[in-house]
Amino acid sequence: MSDDRLRMTPGPTEVPAPVRERLAEPTPNPDVEDEFLEFYQGLTEKLEAVYGSDDLAILSGEGILGLEAAVASLIEPGDRVLCLANGIYGEGFAGFVEAYGGEAVVCAADWAGPLDLAAVEAELEDGEFAAATMVHCETPTGVLNDLEPVLGLLAEYDVVSVVDAVSSLGGTPVPTEHIDVCIGATQKCFSAPPGLTVLSVSDRAWDRIEATETRSNYLDLEPWKTALEEEWFPYTMPTATLYALDTAIDLLREEGLASVFERHETCAQLCRDRTRELGLEFYPDDETLCSPTVTALEVEGRARELQERIDEEHDVVLATGLSDLEDDVLRIGHMGHNARVENVDRTMDALEAVLE
Repeated sequence: MSDDRLRMTPGPTEVPAPVRERLAEPTPNPDVEDEFLEFYQGLTEKLEAVYGSDDLAILSGEGILGLEAAVASLIEPGDRVLCLANGIYGEGFAGFVEAYGGEAVVCAADWAGPLDLAAVEAELEDGEFAAATMVHCETPTGVLNDLEPVLGLLAEYDVVSVVDAVSSLGGTPVPTEHIDVCIGATQKCFSAPPGLTVLSVSDRAWDRIEATETRSNYLDLEPWKTALEEEWFPYTMPTATLYALDTAIDLLREEGLASVFERHETCAQLCRDRTRELGLEFYPDDETLCSPTVTALEVEGRARELQERIDEEHDVVLATGLSDLEDDVLRIGHMGHNARVENVDRTMDALEAVLE
């Protein structure tokens, strides 16, 4: 494997040297040493600036853990849950709901289009829902959903909102102030190692969590509400990965969120401009739906071939689509530490060379 391989996948992203170095530092025993509690408190305060929320929990497990934990902690058998979906991850929420005995009502839209606001409103008018799930950035298709109108509707009907923002937090603004449970993870825009989920939880969501008979121990969010106050954690915390996340958030805050968001937008626009120059089309074809963290290109049955050649000939690692789009979509991740103009140019140069 080449030492200068460039990994432009939409997560896990490249982990910068200061973050990798922090993994090797001695760490305290989180169960018996006061230093860890102080460190964890400081880390949550740093994350509050990124989330715009002051009630966070950091779980030991990558982002999927957060999705399942939110459902496990909010849903009881028989509860109806509205699953908004215009992609594979939005549809995937239904599986979690059904696994915990809930009734998943999938409000589906075309994968290349936005969420269907009219259909959402019609479902809300037709019956009661305990919660609603949705995805901010559908990474497999490069679609960034406009959540504000949907969140406004859910607030009107007093429905708890659960948002998968794993691929957007730290790379583009997320309306966390209107979200009841907002799920992020370390391996995307934070550019930290995989293995941690970070959630913000609103007062309304905590009330429902406390009233829910959770059918899991490890996934139960309720103990996290008072973990810091009681100076006790539900399980042994992964100190090394938490230290790495701490440094990753320091780097993000030093740069400033506004600058970070601008850097992602600049890289996304460059990627789209170079795509047009190559005569390729986006997936989705409406550029206003394209995420600033990942660009998906339509390549009509050539995705795996192009992926392999770009890796073998140019040491650039890309991702293909998922499910039905596996061989028709090539994905470029310009998120987190990877969102640099020089990285996008090298990637697009490699794609251009292979296409020629």
